[in-house]
Amino acid sequence: FQGGMLAAVETLSGEKAASYHGDHSQPDLPKIRTLKEELNRVIRSRAANPKWIDGVKRHGYKGAFEMAATLDNLFAFDATTHLIDDHQYALLADAYLLDPDTREFVQQHNPHALRDMTERLLEAQQRGLWEAPGDYREALENLLLDIEED
Repeated sequence: FQGGMLAAVETLSGEKAASYHGDHSQPDLPKIRTLKEELNRVIRSRAANPKWIDGVKRHGYKGAFEMAATLDNLFAFDATTHLIDDHQYALLADAYLLDPDTREFVQQHNPHALRDMTERLLEAQQRGLWEAPGDYREALENLLLDIEED
């Protein structure tokens, strides 16, 4: 919703609107951050955080689904706001797909999530949202081929 509203404002006005996120996780201490700051916080503290990843692994299929949903949500924000940096896509690729243990976990518990995450990261590259450094494209394409063979 928020990303779509920002995209609409930019389309209609030709200018980027300021965007903020209200964090009410501690009701006695609400915080207002820019959307960029909030996305950075979510990626650092949750999405690419090894402790969070280990925690969702305890939930099997649902944990793998949660990783894929997180990546989808971040991709959607980037598609409408262009606020996810290239190095953050690399962090997510490294954490979910290129880390052998996590990749094996997702493959074992929710192979559709593995395919979906791989396709989503390749789509981010194809759309120009992630200008991947080094060998990320090739690694993800090879992973997708391996998934399709199984």
